[in-house]
Amino acid sequence: MLAENLEIETPIDVDIIALDKEDRVVVLIEVKIIQAQEPAAKQRIADYMISWMKAVLAKISEQRTIIPYAMFVDTEQILIFKWDGVNLSEPVCSLNTGEILRYYEPEFGKKWIFEDTIETLIQSWLHDLDYHWKSEIPPASEQIAAIGLLPLLVGGTTKSGVKLGGNRIYRDQLFDDYCYRA
Repeated sequence: MLAENLEIETPIDVDIIALDKEDRVVVLIEVKIIQAQEPAAKQRIADYMISWMKAVLAKISEQRTIIPYAMFVDTEQILIFKWDGVNLSEPVCSLNTGEILRYYEPEFGKKWIFEDTIETLIQSWLHDLDYHWKSEIPPASEQIAAIGLLPLLVGGTTKSGVKLGGNRIYRDQLFDDYCYRA
């Protein structure tokens, strides 16, 4: 992958993070709408974004903070990876984005959608996995449990549009006192 060639500076803008009940970041989530039509071009863009997430996780790990999962979301797929502080796994879970998000927005895939709408729907799904606000058995809950992610989401929350810097979360360009330990 291309991660070795990417230079990442902190703080790092990320689309969404999921925090556990102790405010530790447990999932780094990037959402992208890939407009390329050619399958090879789509794959190159997805590969670049996955490499970028690996570089971000490596940069944050340098500061002794491990974020155990990464999620890449586009309009077609949700890929979930495990991170051990050094290596990013192959996808441990691959889901159809439409199958998951249509549960929260029945028109998903039938009309143009923006990245921030997908981000909101992903957060809705993650909150449903935790609090069961919409369903007793949210979409893909068995798969999320099988990879070990579901217990980390219980009692947690999500944040969008944040800046990460090691063991700190920055909000509104001001330093925030949220600390978490790996």
